[in-house]
Amino acid sequence: MSPDRLIYMANQIGKFFQNQGHDRAVPGIAEHIKKFWDPRMRKAIFAHLDTGGAGLDPYVHEALEKLKKA
Repeated sequence: MSPDRLIYMANQIGKFFQNQGHDRAVPGIAEHIKKFWDPRMRKAIFAHLDTGGAGLDPYVHEALEKLKKA
């Protein structure tokens, strides 16, 4: 799956959680990606994050950073 597609999908998840506010959105995004994304997808989005994470919404970027460290 292309990085552009993963960025789009991650940002769509972020949009769903955005209205819940930062303190609920960031963990919600991370949990969703942890539960529902294939390990290969997570590996690819983490690789994109390592190059700066261009195109990721701020909450998504933060959620992925936290998930990567977990």
